[in-house]
Amino acid sequence: MKTVFLLFTCSTLIIGLSSCNNNSKETLSAEDNAVEIKVDSVLSKMTIEEKVGQMNQFSGDGAITGAIKAQPDLIDDIKNGNVGSMFNILGAENTREIQKLNMNNSRLKIPIIFGLDVIHGYSTIFPIPLGESASWDLEAMEKSARIAAIEASAGGINWTFAPMVDVGRDPRWGRVAEGAGEDTYLGSLIAAARVRGFQGKSLKDEESIVACAKHYAAYGAVMGGREYNTVDISDRTLHEVHLPPFKACVDAGVGTFMTAFNELNGSPTTGNSYLLKDILREQWGFRGFVVSDYSSIYDIISHGVAKDRGEAATIAANAGNDMDMGSVPYKDSLVSMVKAGKVKESTIDLAV
Repeated sequence: MKTVFLLFTCSTLIIGLSSCNNNSKETLSAEDNAVEIKVDSVLSKMTIEEKVGQMNQFSGDGAITGAIKAQPDLIDDIKNGNVGSMFNILGAENTREIQKLNMNNSRLKIPIIFGLDVIHGYSTIFPIPLGESASWDLEAMEKSARIAAIEASAGGINWTFAPMVDVGRDPRWGRVAEGAGEDTYLGSLIAAARVRGFQGKSLKDEESIVACAKHYAAYGAVMGGREYNTVDISDRTLHEVHLPPFKACVDAGVGTFMTAFNELNGSPTTGNSYLLKDILREQWGFRGFVVSDYSSIYDIISHGVAKDRGEAATIAANAGNDMDMGSVPYKDSLVSMVKAGKVKESTIDLAV
């Protein structure tokens, strides 16, 4: 059974995100508006260190996603309220213990969000997404996501890093298995169905988990099918082929987005304000939050766009990347970048 800590975590995250696609507080219900006021009141009490702490997501050791980077001071970070989210924590007993550590020790007692790659089932395993898409059965795909959400939420998970909605047309790219195939229209329908399945009728339902549209954007077009690589495509191809499934997720009410590892026409997607601000926020009206892919903020250095962690953190934060998954630039450098005037504190407040 879920403990009060897990219920508090779910309700705090999910009530806030349930109205994430509304354009103003005037459109919120009385309950949601009360949550907005509470969030603002907590934000006003936070130090810059605590704010940046909420923008960090760290991995546990329950499952392997990417190259594991040891965090020897993780326990202290949790106690100090400097962890916004954790992933790869398996089972209600483990999520409960970490949440207790946080709630019993941190100053402001902001619950940790628990995420996991629930890609094609949690306990009950379904066909891989590409296999499901071959059925063309939208109802069955939505139901499989609903079952996964029920099971994952019982294990203390609040958030899944799915659906993966990249259009994949190069079989050399190994991640085609995680998507819906090569057709933009079918992929858009499947993307919306899986969002509805994970999130259910209401994100306030304790058996719902927040979905995450990934990898934003055009990750399926990496040159030569090479992971983490370059994408060089026209604006027309971007908008007609690769963006529609992401727009379908927004229209279905998805709560979160994940940036991609690749660069797009010379600009890493994790630090691409055209994608994250101009299209996602302004054109589409997305009101949820954006998380990087695993260590992709640090990878801005690998792409040759940032010279060090501080510059990578600055680029990502200013572009609209709200949370750093499994990396170190936000943890190590973002506070100093704010104090140096390279990132406005209002930018941090918006992310938090």
